[in-house]
Amino acid sequence: MFMDDLPCKRVDKNQIEKLTIPPPETITRMSAIFQALQSSARLNILFLLKDRDMCVCELSEALEASQSAISHNMRILRQLDLVRVRKEGRFAVYYIADEHVRLLIETCRQHIIEEYR
Repeated sequence: MFMDDLPCKRVDKNQIEKLTIPPPETITRMSAIFQALQSSARLNILFLLKDRDMCVCELSEALEASQSAISHNMRILRQLDLVRVRKEGRFAVYYIADEHVRLLIETCRQHIIEEYR
């Protein structure tokens, strides 16, 4: 008999039945967000926007990246509703979508800081 075939004494079927997993659509959307956040460029953008609303030309200057590259990343962040945009005259000004996004990136940053203490 293999070890895998032995019953696990920790299994409590009543407790397991009470556990919940979000619906597949939610998991798919969360997965897309985490995939988008694998990009250091997009994370840098979010950290800048966490402190200040900015247009593409400001982000381009701050990150020393082309406006085209910034725009490409902004499209992805907008599609996932991590950032939003408003018009100010001829400028499109980007900002963090809501406090949940701020909390997500700040919590992750704090986790890293604590991990390496």
